[in-house]
Amino acid sequence: MKSKLWLAIVSLLFIFCSYQPDFPKLKYNGLSLVASRDSLKIEHILPLKNVNANTIALMPFAFLEDLERPELHFNNKRQWWGERVGGVQQSIQLLQRNGLKVMIKPQIWIWHGEFTGDLNMTSDKDWQTFENSYLEYILLYAELAEQRQISLFCIGTELYNFTEKRPEFWQKMIAEVRNVYSGKITYAENWDKVDQFQFWDQLDFIGVDAYFPVSEEENPTEAELSKGWESHKKMLQNLSSATKKQVLFTEYGYRNVDFATKEPWLASSRRRGDELPEYLNEELQVKALQVIYDEFWPEKWFAGGFLWKWHHDHERAGGKQNDQFTPQNKMAEKILKSNYSKYSEKLE
Repeated sequence: MKSKLWLAIVSLLFIFCSYQPDFPKLKYNGLSLVASRDSLKIEHILPLKNVNANTIALMPFAFLEDLERPELHFNNKRQWWGERVGGVQQSIQLLQRNGLKVMIKPQIWIWHGEFTGDLNMTSDKDWQTFENSYLEYILLYAELAEQRQISLFCIGTELYNFTEKRPEFWQKMIAEVRNVYSGKITYAENWDKVDQFQFWDQLDFIGVDAYFPVSEEENPTEAELSKGWESHKKMLQNLSSATKKQVLFTEYGYRNVDFATKEPWLASSRRRGDELPEYLNEELQVKALQVIYDEFWPEKWFAGGFLWKWHHDHERAGGKQNDQFTPQNKMAEKILKSNYSKYSEKLE
């Protein structure tokens, strides 16, 4: 009798410990759409659909003068049309009319390109000033997301120091966002802090800007890239298991250059008209993206991702002489289209 009881207990424990949520099968085949100076038109939407994207990230930026200034500037006339409420609203309407879902992903830009993860005020008064401004900024777009029935809202991007030093504010903000917005919520943490963020249990997805270093080689093979992903993938899978949340790549992508997978977050300083660099490498961009699709898109604990990045004027974007992240008019665009086609069903 005792042995049967013990066997029953062990069986129940095994079932409990091995339980995995019934995650949705459909993926976010996402693109991060760069804000435009002028209104979007249907000809800007067709290329999005042509690569089998089903969800578009709109990024209304706010601006800080430096890491220690508390005044956040947003939704003003000095910004591009696509970064203001009116532009975001019109973009949503056009995207939705054409069968595309939307994620609103507010982001902060600090003058001179300083890293937002290092944001740090010098006094409690400055923190409170910044928090009031940030809450106003986030709720402005959370309310818009609710009005337009947006399926996914991101409450911040790469703000680890802020989340670590001011946890009470983040608790309050998450609750206030939930009060005005009924859809899914995530947060976009930088790749090196995603397992240290405190509030995944209060959100719907584990959002990560997935610029993980996976190879120090100039032109690694797909096998080498897959090997380089092993520890990162295991960490993300463990985090998903611990939180019972799917992982979402709120950003992912590579430039078409040598060593693109060594420090994938690095952008180019080359300007339009500069001489074509010798280090262009479209093949590596293709390989690196293909490995991401092979490694992650089939996984049940993975929700999909938003490729960084896509420009609205497709005909003029990217191309052979462009060394930026966009896949447009490069070999990588075909890889994107092919892989997104495997998961091209519409999201509910």
